[in-house]
Amino acid sequence: IILGADHFGPLVWANLDELQAMTNAKELVKLAVKAGFKKIHIDTSMKLASDSPDEKLSDEVIAERGAVLISECEKAYQELSASNPDEMRPVYIIGSEVPIPGGTQTQEEDSGLQVTRVADFVNTINTYKRKFEQHGISERLNDVIAVVVQPGVEFGDKDIHEYNRSAASELCSCLKNYPDVVFEGHSTDYQSPEKLREMVEDGVAILKVGPALTFALREGLFALSMIEREMIHDESQRANFIEVLERVMLESPENWQKHYHGSDEDKRLARKYSYSDRCRYYLTRPEIKAAIEKLFANIDSLEIPAGMLRQYMPRQYLRVREGMLKIKAASLVKDCVRECAEDYNYAVKINYLRR
Repeated sequence: IILGADHFGPLVWANLDELQAMTNAKELVKLAVKAGFKKIHIDTSMKLASDSPDEKLSDEVIAERGAVLISECEKAYQELSASNPDEMRPVYIIGSEVPIPGGTQTQEEDSGLQVTRVADFVNTINTYKRKFEQHGISERLNDVIAVVVQPGVEFGDKDIHEYNRSAASELCSCLKNYPDVVFEGHSTDYQSPEKLREMVEDGVAILKVGPALTFALREGLFALSMIEREMIHDESQRANFIEVLERVMLESPENWQKHYHGSDEDKRLARKYSYSDRCRYYLTRPEIKAAIEKLFANIDSLEIPAGMLRQYMPRQYLRVREGMLKIKAASLVKDCVRECAEDYNYAVKINYLRR
């Protein structure tokens, strides 16, 4: 297991001008390297306050800022290696066609999905190479292991764009000219195991997943909540996780309101079931944690009928029958997440046998 840092750059200071935002970003990446992060995705693709709002951010500017940040990473690494000569060198992910962190925010963004053009990929490589030379870090190009591209996969509030290897064939075939790098695919969430394996076979060898994992966690928590509702008739004794989550999200809408659109009913359903899974940002809040803990305690105090477990958690029911899983709340929910992770194991491992 290695630590990876995602979307590292001036993104969180986009409201500041370039000088201040990049100063903050340089400190951020230095601290990350010193803290032990080894796979660092440099993202300088977002505009800052001093950038022209009417012009597209050029590859020159993106690569210049990226080279500056990688130079800072190298300085931090040199400090580490001075005290530990065996310190592993960090590796980098670059690329200018980077999806917005957290998934698409509007239907327009989702509908505008296009596979990265070969010319744009080649230009990214060449521009970074030139900027590395200008900053005197040409050797660090050997530490760039992947380029973020859009291979044609994305998810939004309601929709999933499945991988189409035919549409991505021209982009993927050009990788043979760059044997030292692979593609990194963002937003591979909710792709089928077969599509994930196709991506790996085609050179999209680093698959990023996040919301699909927390979506699976939420599914498990909701399933346990339905069991709790069936078996504990005194509402005051229930955790009422679903209701607590809804209340907290309504009280603090800042993490979902830019992503969910439509009528009040559309938004209500999205808060629970959207692929964007914005409820993941609320799971560590005290009220939510307390509700989860009470839900787990309630479930563990019950003798759940086998037929009920099958109704609400059919895949976990099978593993319980096979003696591979215990009827414990935390174990049942974790197994929902494990299932999602197994899709990625299937995609990246030769002769993989699903357990």
